[in-house]
Amino acid sequence: MVSKIETLFLVDGEHHPATVLDSLRELEKREGLKPVGLYFLGGTEKLEDLSELESCGVELVVPRDPLEDFLTVLGRLKPRLVVDLSDLPVLGPALRLRLAAVALAAGAVYRGSDFEFRPPLREKVLTKPSCAVIGTGKRCGKTAVSAEMALYLARTGRHPVVVAMGRGGPPEPYVLEEMEITEDFLLSEAEKGYHAASDHYEDALVAGVITVGCRRCGGGMAGEPFVTNCVDAARLADGLPADAVIMEGSGSSIPPVATDAAICVISAAQDLEEALGFLGSYRLLISDGVIITMAEEPFASPHKMQELSEGIKRINGDIVILNTIFRPRPLKPTRGRRVFLVSTAPEAAGVLLEDYLREKEGCFLLGRSHALSDRRALEEDLRAAEGAEVLLTELKAAAVDVVTRYARMNGKEVVYFHNTPVPAGEEGDLGQFFRGIWNKVMERSCR
Repeated sequence: MVSKIETLFLVDGEHHPATVLDSLRELEKREGLKPVGLYFLGGTEKLEDLSELESCGVELVVPRDPLEDFLTVLGRLKPRLVVDLSDLPVLGPALRLRLAAVALAAGAVYRGSDFEFRPPLREKVLTKPSCAVIGTGKRCGKTAVSAEMALYLARTGRHPVVVAMGRGGPPEPYVLEEMEITEDFLLSEAEKGYHAASDHYEDALVAGVITVGCRRCGGGMAGEPFVTNCVDAARLADGLPADAVIMEGSGSSIPPVATDAAICVISAAQDLEEALGFLGSYRLLISDGVIITMAEEPFASPHKMQELSEGIKRINGDIVILNTIFRPRPLKPTRGRRVFLVSTAPEAAGVLLEDYLREKEGCFLLGRSHALSDRRALEEDLRAAEGAEVLLTELKAAAVDVVTRYARMNGKEVVYFHNTPVPAGEEGDLGQFFRGIWNKVMERSCR
């Protein structure tokens, strides 16, 4: 006998109660659904009294706030499925997607008449303490945060391995145990056909830890990749000589692997609706901490920072937030040298980067390019690097096949830099933030 599916129905008072209850019975019979509750979203046009919806013998839940109370109700009733029987004007697209995000975070499928959202698959393959670093978009700083977390774990006596999922990753999971990542090594990797500026190379270069590269194609609204070899990479990482695993996401896609905790990285420069709206809230609901990057002008005004923090807290009131800014840390000395800077940072960051490098690193900036992810524009920009001794670049995009090759052909040195996340102003401490997250990791991994 096929077991029935425990279902929570979202209903409103804009539908006649007889219509709602008859629909409930039809779906129960036709699709094998077992109602565990009716969740009333509001509306009174066709509903004289709430008791009209109680006649079916199924619990009627009337929340104080339909969105804020939803996760609590899901936790109590534990439905496997949420069926949306509501509609405009009570339930518009924005609220519908926010409710869907909450349902997914609770592990329930959210289904309407012509759509269905399923909780992204996160397979339990890791046996070692683990943390995911995910984001709400591309270029928000996930790799910088992953590398910084790996450095923190190494400083505290642990031996982490980083699994980095990327759009340019290898066709088979690729273990990188090369402790010294040189430009010769990266060029040789590029000649083999690898994207030698993939995130796992950057993690290995910056943190000096073992990394595993993997790839993905496509990404769902809640972050599930369409095709990926990430699960195989995680299995491989779990068998390596390490005692902690960091799973690094790609863009807004989430590694399809269960971890003990998660950090969500959000760029303050990102559109608020894109970061927090739609199913973006799902990423915050499954995370224990948020690192906001680029938390300074010209990327975000104090007003936008306040809006962003308040929006995050409305979605997940228990989450820990740390505001950070990025500052370039050359991995080799550049003091007193003539430098041409190459970066994926937006043009608006140029003056900040120049001032920092002059004041803190003591180098002479002859020029800069922000076209590291645009090969044609980058090749044009590099014409201005003729008088430079050093090309200072991130290990991203065209850093190897264009910048490093250009330097090699023109007798210049390449120095890679780490985008170091630094707490904004006087607020917060990155080590303390990681310590709090890792305490949760160890607590959960021991259960």
